[in-house]
Amino acid sequence: MEYRTKAEVMDGAAVDRALTRIAHEILEANKGCGNIALVGIVTRGAELAERLAERIERIEGVRVPVGTLDISFYRDDVAKRLSPEVHRTDIPFDVEDRDVVLTDDVLFTGRTIRAAMDAIMDYGRPCSIQLAVLVDRGHRELPIRADYVGKNVPTSRKERVRVRFRGTDGVDDAVEILEEVEGS
Repeated sequence: MEYRTKAEVMDGAAVDRALTRIAHEILEANKGCGNIALVGIVTRGAELAERLAERIERIEGVRVPVGTLDISFYRDDVAKRLSPEVHRTDIPFDVEDRDVVLTDDVLFTGRTIRAAMDAIMDYGRPCSIQLAVLVDRGHRELPIRADYVGKNVPTSRKERVRVRFRGTDGVDDAVEILEEVEGS
């Protein structure tokens, strides 16, 4: 299937503002950064976690722990995927009794987040698991919601949301809605 850009819903400046706001919201909800750890779902969720950690450090003067999480083998469709792309999980801190903020670029059905929560629990029992996403596009299939959202972007199921980050994609930050090209 082929897709084309229908609309850019966030440019680099909008992404930057959203990340700064999310960092402040995380700090406010957790009464500071004392017990927070960020865990990003590979790939763009990991970059999101790193960027949030940088903002929190600028605000509080403290570097919060950051980890990355690969959920390839926790997905409920792993048996259907011929060869899942496997990345490295790196959680260099104890999650036990921490307030873990899970980060991802786009929240859609909730299945990725369910898999991520299962994976986190294999590392210990956090005090809480919170969710920060850059984009919430709706269409949930599971009762999962984000605690911190950069932007709600209503979409149809036929559309896709593409997040681009400088560090991951080598292009300016942007969030776009893509639509199917007819006849593809």
